[in-house]
Amino acid sequence: MSGLKLSQLPLLVLICLTIALSVKGEASDRPPNFVIIFLDDSGWGDFEPFGKPKYKTPHVEQLANAGCRYENFYVPQAVCSASRAALMTGCYPGRTKVFGAHPPKSRGLDPKYATLAEVLKPRGYRTAMFGKWHLGDQPDTRPPARGFDESAGLMYSNDMWEFHPENSKYWGKYPLQYWENGKVTIERMTKDHQSHLTTWYTEKAVDFIKRQGNAPFLLYVPHSMPHVPIFCSDKFKGKSGAGLYGDVIMELDWSVGEIVKALQAAGVSENTVVLFTSDNGPWITYGNRAGVTPFREAKGTSFDGGIRSACIIKYPPAIPAGTSSTRAFCTLDILPTFAALAGASLPDNPVDGANVWDLITGKPGAKNPNEYYPFSNGFEFQGVLSGDGKWKLHLPHVYRTLESPGRDGIPGKYRHAKIGWSLFNMDDDPYELRSVMHQQSLIAAHLKTIAERHLKRFYPQQENWIGTSQRHSQAPHGDNSDDRRLSGI
Repeated sequence: MSGLKLSQLPLLVLICLTIALSVKGEASDRPPNFVIIFLDDSGWGDFEPFGKPKYKTPHVEQLANAGCRYENFYVPQAVCSASRAALMTGCYPGRTKVFGAHPPKSRGLDPKYATLAEVLKPRGYRTAMFGKWHLGDQPDTRPPARGFDESAGLMYSNDMWEFHPENSKYWGKYPLQYWENGKVTIERMTKDHQSHLTTWYTEKAVDFIKRQGNAPFLLYVPHSMPHVPIFCSDKFKGKSGAGLYGDVIMELDWSVGEIVKALQAAGVSENTVVLFTSDNGPWITYGNRAGVTPFREAKGTSFDGGIRSACIIKYPPAIPAGTSSTRAFCTLDILPTFAALAGASLPDNPVDGANVWDLITGKPGAKNPNEYYPFSNGFEFQGVLSGDGKWKLHLPHVYRTLESPGRDGIPGKYRHAKIGWSLFNMDDDPYELRSVMHQQSLIAAHLKTIAERHLKRFYPQQENWIGTSQRHSQAPHGDNSDDRRLSGI
């Protein structure tokens, strides 16, 4: 302390205390980070604590123990591109017109609909996407043009390549490429490359977290797995004792653990919202290379086996650890909810989801601000769920149901089945087995009115071919099936 007079000490202490309090104040005012881990075709029961698989998934289970497990979390369409567009924009598929799974070189999501990354960037967020994009494969619809500062991964599903088990000539028209920050770094992906995807995405995510310092960030990790064809690195081959699918799930569990550890090491775990879920249910035609769900049907349908996904959210300041919730909400709500937490403005385009933070945090008496959630499959609007998650109405439609599963990467066979107007009490009948259209006629009429309003606004062409007489006809209590065949895709 040479050169410093004792009379100056009180002033020095005051200055230091002021600086410390200022820094502390800045830290407390800093908006939270967001990490979204979005799996592809994972079944509701693939991980503990949702299911009881033959293999262990300790990192996902630990994430649930540190946060909340949500039993009634939905996606509005159980297909890749449509599900991702809803997550990134908060908009109905009927609004964005992003349906199904887009092929290579397609335009994808119209840039007039803002992504979560674009919403958060004005608040100073650094943004990154490592994984499967599938929201457009043109210069103005790839991640660098949609608000992501850093990106790496595939532009579409990993089965859209020359080794497709059913249509290799069609899908082989373009090589499956690996991109990094707007440039192709692997011109033609091979099976060996695919075995590294989960590791590469994880390493990119961990490195991104390490470099952010005190800047708020959005990290989006949409894994390619366990969408077929499934691959894992050598370090997980044979580890599960439950076949390749179990090995793949264990590696994804490892990835969750690495990301959580990186947040802890960076000292930002307490101020980071971590969301873990899947884009839809399992692709059950692939048999032993598909996940499991306790609910009816699976991917590519509007039954809960397709549209209800396992979900965990961890945020220590507001979400009690080790809890579970049956409150219903949807990926449509993520953008408006995260925007509110970040203090960000909603985009100029319409947003259909709502801020459901009170539901997520379990606030007593909280009600879902959404009157309903619509469900579609491909271009077809097929049903609505009441905002409280209790009542689900199906419009008359044809759906695919599994006839015989495939094995070892070869798909099985579907057949067509039909459902008429059907109402299910999801509290009493979560497996959608017993329609109560006639017993609950007032509720059925109310949801019909909502469905017809949605149909008229977003699916006018479908409204015409359904026809007024069919829309008001009495519904059968059960499903009628025929023998028409569907392909495995």
